[in-house]
Amino acid sequence: MTSSDAGLLADQNPLPSGVDSRLREHLTFLIEVDQLKTVLRASPLAAADRRENDAEHSWHLALMVLTLAEYADEPIDVGHTMKLVVVHDLVEIYAGDTPIYDTELGESQQEREEAAADRLFGILPEDAGRALRALWDEFEARKTPEARFAKAMDRLQPLLLNWMAKGGTWRTPGVTAEAVRGRKAVIGEGSTKLWEAALELIDEGERRGWARS
Repeated sequence: MTSSDAGLLADQNPLPSGVDSRLREHLTFLIEVDQLKTVLRASPLAAADRRENDAEHSWHLALMVLTLAEYADEPIDVGHTMKLVVVHDLVEIYAGDTPIYDTELGESQQEREEAAADRLFGILPEDAGRALRALWDEFEARKTPEARFAKAMDRLQPLLLNWMAKGGTWRTPGVTAEAVRGRKAVIGEGSTKLWEAALELIDEGERRGWARS
């Protein structure tokens, strides 16, 4: 473990001394990432009058990958893509969520999340931490078919929630339908079919006045 381990959740009720040292690091990490359930996102839920949290978002993305893989423009390894979406937001435990339309906060996003990745994945045994960090880096780089489709899911999921909320974060001051299209265009890097559907939702949302023209 690294020096950044001070103040970990597991320190509040230390694991028994008889637990194997390598396993202890894995379990400490799993306890630490329970915090993902407390990181609120801007997106509203479709099924309840509250915002979703990062853990709910990640679960939804994994299910979307499983359900929508047939629409990927390139063949993808579904299991690997699910790993990418499960890992991609873990750094927000320390870095916090950066709303997609918050351009000011977005300026520091990469720096904050890189530091968070160093800290979080450093909790694990070195080889295990390196493996999860590689998944996070792959998602961020979007250079593989799996990463491109994973990113497409990350942008499509909140769009569906905003549609169900009759605007949701599209109603953020200063946000226009064109800005929504611009921020969601990355969907097209993973799936032409899903991007066409996304544009239908955005266009109809604009016609209904849920997003500013």
